[in-house]
Amino acid sequence: MERKNIVFFDGVCNMCNGFIDFLIRRDKKKLIYYSSLQSDFAKNTLKDYNIVYDETGLTTIYFFSDDKLYSQSTAILKILSLLKQPYPFISKVALLFKMSWRDKIYKCIAKNRYKIFGKRNTCRMPSKEEKAMFLN
Repeated sequence: MERKNIVFFDGVCNMCNGFIDFLIRRDKKKLIYYSSLQSDFAKNTLKDYNIVYDETGLTTIYFFSDDKLYSQSTAILKILSLLKQPYPFISKVALLFKMSWRDKIYKCIAKNRYKIFGKRNTCRMPSKEEKAMFLN
């Protein structure tokens, strides 16, 4: 894959889009690229990692970095490690906790995210300023 640091997210999830907005505002060096899980780019890329694409179960965020694909809580924490402090510190500390505990919390939030935060009818459309950071 030619680009590093790619976040694959549910493009219709309001919480996920809020997280992407959070990242874009804090990623001053533009180290992170984005792709909705609904995009052809994501479908084709994740297929190479044996990720079964199912539109009814887009409950996992993925992060591609350093030739590795991370998912769930580890993906979130690896993404935060690229931002300015205090986020790398928070990431380091949180990574000390067992992944099974972190992912249990992640799965609970992911399962209820549409109920709590809502859902869009269509995927997010990047602004002109954001367009170069989004992969289709």
